Amino acid sequence: MYEAATRIEFPPPHLADDQGLLAIGGDLEPDTLLTAYGRGVFPWYQAGYPVLWWCPDPRMVLFAGEFHCSKRLRRRLRQPCYRFSWDRAFRDVIESCASIPRRGESGTWILPEMIAAYTRLHELGVAHSLEVWQDGELIGGLYGVLHRNVFFAESMFSRRTDASKMALALLSRRALKEGWMLIDCQFHTDHLASLGAREISRDRFLELLAQGDG
Repeated sequence: MYEAATRIEFPPPHLADDQGLLAIGGDLEPDTLLTAYGRGVFPWYQAGYPVLWWCPDPRMVLFAGEFHCSKRLRRRLRQPCYRFSWDRAFRDVIESCASIPRRGESGTWILPEMIAAYTRLHELGVAHSLEVWQDGELIGGLYGVLHRNVFFAESMFSRRTDASKMALALLSRRALKEGWMLIDCQFHTDHLASLGAREISRDRFLELLAQGDG
């Protein structure tokens, strides 16, 4: 597994503001990104602005084994018309996450430089994607960064009913199989909460992340 070769310094997480903003500036080089994730920090910003680095309190996480799979979703996962894959179409997944409109949002934070940076992480074996297919068409998926035994989920998309839910369900199964501690979901949404994710304090999140480094 690729490891950061250059030490990039971030401020202590407790210095983040009330929204979780910790630092401004820097770059999206692999060493920078991996150092950030190792400290529980992630980038999220808009076009025309410098890179913004976040470490929110509380933190939304999905513990391995706590995914809530409804009966309807279980039935859908068993239907033979769906196929699932891991790291088969990373670029297609991240570009779909960037281009598909989201309810209540305008534009995207997944800018071309973000796509290039995470594609590079994928080439280094650090960023991964999970794909959902129907009749040969990519209908849903998600991508993120695997650091030690924490999967930092960055974004997911859906072109058909429940496609992103299926992706998260399969990611949760993989987390159990591989022994990952948790899936980081960053910020609270009602949608994630309905699927079993919950908020924990930033301090607790960082404690768990440090355990994974041990």
